[in-house]
Amino acid sequence: MVGSPWVNLPETIPVSAMHAINPKKLLNSKWTASSPKDRQKHFMVCTVTFDEDGRVIVCELEAVLSRRVYSINWRDLKDPKHWLQGWK
Repeated sequence: MVGSPWVNLPETIPVSAMHAINPKKLLNSKWTASSPKDRQKHFMVCTVTFDEDGRVIVCELEAVLSRRVYSINWRDLKDPKHWLQGWK
């Protein structure tokens, strides 16, 4: 088809481009660990702290089962090898 917008698409689209995460909507979002350890599978973002420029400086996840809190780099949530959005 001439003039089709699909002609110049790359063969694969990066997963990170498909699953963009808005840092302002992180608080109280739910996540599932792709490979759970010690039965810790479901998590909820309990703390998000921003600096004066609006960048995330602290992101903490709370395990639903044990209530343990883990500090992570929020960008790690984009990796489907480690995290799935929502509770699966």
